[in-house]
Amino acid sequence: MAKRLFDVICALAGLIALAPLLLIVSLWIKCDSAGPVLFRQERVGRFGRPFDIHKFRTMRVDAPSLGPQITIGADPRITRIGRFLRATKLDELPQLWDVLRGAMSLVGPRPEVPRYVALYPAEVRDVVLSVRPGITDLASIEYRDEASLLAQSTDPERTYVELVMPAKLVYAQRYVASRSFWGDVSLILKTLRAILN
Repeated sequence: MAKRLFDVICALAGLIALAPLLLIVSLWIKCDSAGPVLFRQERVGRFGRPFDIHKFRTMRVDAPSLGPQITIGADPRITRIGRFLRATKLDELPQLWDVLRGAMSLVGPRPEVPRYVALYPAEVRDVVLSVRPGITDLASIEYRDEASLLAQSTDPERTYVELVMPAKLVYAQRYVASRSFWGDVSLILKTLRAILN
């Protein structure tokens, strides 16, 4: 209950305080490329319930038909502003709305698309999906440069499924087992520090 209250207060305060920045980014996206400001994608949430995650659009509108769901290196589908938004993590800000509506938390395992969740071992899936997915977690910090890592692979999809995803699931299970209010605060501060650096 305390975690949910913390999420609601922080998400609401964040949306209000960042409203001018959200407006500027929205206008910048509209001026940079054709298409909607927001990108919506189905992800798997708590207890396996699907939900639509919201991000600022960083790719061309036809991106899904031009390549894989994972982003690899200097992906040509990414727009000019999209590169900046991804580097600064500003593309994640609309997820404050997902937190406010209860689909996500500020801190928790990052939500995956259904096709990758289907590959989770059953016992791992039950643990990871027992909590709300988050905007940030330790795996997000450790694998912040995931796209560059995958770009070095001759088979990025296989590398993600066999190496990156299992490592992220280990972090997710650790979070579920040891989560606490102050642990969440610590992860939020670590995330801000990583972005500023």
